[in-house]
Amino acid sequence: MKLSMDGKGRAIDNTFVERLWRSVKYEHVYLFPASDGLECYRGLRDYFEYYNTKRRHKSLGEEIPKRVYQQVIKKAA
Repeated sequence: MKLSMDGKGRAIDNTFVERLWRSVKYEHVYLFPASDGLECYRGLRDYFEYYNTKRRHKSLGEEIPKRVYQQVIKKAA
């Protein structure tokens, strides 16, 4: 198996993931520390539900990701 780290645009490949986890840490993990793995799982599940269905994103023009995704799906159909 060969890891692909020399591809075109590699400097920005992880930008989305890094920004996502920064948001997760600062908006949830640090504010609501979990006492065990189950509490952590439930908290992250709830946070990602909020992140995708209620939280507005600057990169999407202050839209909610679920709405943007649904609009793209409608256009493709």
